[in-house]
Amino acid sequence: MILEKLTLINYKNIAEASLELSAKMNCFIGHNGAGKTNVLDAVYFLSFCHSAFNPIDSQVIRHNQEFFMIEGLYEGPLHITCGMKRGQKKHFKRNKKEYRRLSEHIGLIPIVMISPVDTYLIEGGSEERRRLMDVVIAQKDHNYMDALNRYNKALQQRNAMLKQDEEPDPDVISIWEEQMAVSGEKIFRQRADFTEALTPLFQRYYERISGGHEQVSLNYKSHCQRGPLLEVIQQDRWKDRAIGYSLHGIHRDDLEIMLDGHLMKREGSQGQQKTFVIALKLAQFELLKQSAATSNKPILLLDDIFDKLDASRVEQIVSLVSDDEFGQIFITDTNREHLDRILSASSHDYKIFNVNDGNIV
Repeated sequence: MILEKLTLINYKNIAEASLELSAKMNCFIGHNGAGKTNVLDAVYFLSFCHSAFNPIDSQVIRHNQEFFMIEGLYEGPLHITCGMKRGQKKHFKRNKKEYRRLSEHIGLIPIVMISPVDTYLIEGGSEERRRLMDVVIAQKDHNYMDALNRYNKALQQRNAMLKQDEEPDPDVISIWEEQMAVSGEKIFRQRADFTEALTPLFQRYYERISGGHEQVSLNYKSHCQRGPLLEVIQQDRWKDRAIGYSLHGIHRDDLEIMLDGHLMKREGSQGQQKTFVIALKLAQFELLKQSAATSNKPILLLDDIFDKLDASRVEQIVSLVSDDEFGQIFITDTNREHLDRILSASSHDYKIFNVNDGNIV
């Protein structure tokens, strides 16, 4: 997928911008806080219908303004627009026709973003790692989002019953538990398949970037591995009732991130952790590319990825992203030297944008 033109109005600190883009490499240079990341976030928004960094849509509207608008013109042609006024719902349109459900859009424009906040995949809670799995699987299969929504609705209803003062009706709570089990087992199978497919790709990328100095692995953990999920959920209902929420289910799944047989968050240096995240995201890119037509390679967003990496790891990443296997790339950096090295290693078309206080030239 190629984004040919991006137009922004009142998006975060960008008052107005209209960018004619390269089909291969788009580089954004500027100081921290200048607005480079906001450009990449707008591209992400056009794929996922929300910001990568802020779940509250109204908070991406520029200060003291009443609305924001993002417009993307892709090859095809494909025309995607999103706009929102303060106090109103956002409007998301494909070729001037508004979506009835935003979930219908997910996967149309596959995208992978790598940014400094991705270290939460290692340091943060299990919900961050579940979100990583969900983001990729949902881009490949709309039915996955439907199952996830059904599961979450049933979980919310069960938790509400567990919190109530009177004893829950066993027949009603059983209905929600059955819904959790049916949807949860579908989600479990897809997450397990995802992990199995992702792991060798991830290990290959990590080995190349790190020079093969460390061994890494992924270990998917789920309550579904204990037996039929309905039985697992129901056997400790009395415990759930005592604390007021559901202790078991796929909402507690985790993806253990291992370095030389130990948890990465306990053993890994900052450079190793960043290498891990980059390799993991490039493996996601590979999976999405394999599931899409050759002409529909995911867009790759690289936000300030070189910080805290030694020279040899930077060199390997430069070599990787300059390869023909990747399609359109957006990359930000405060250091022009890194970008010059990437561009000199590539024979492809590129554009360089200077960003200063929300102004893009």
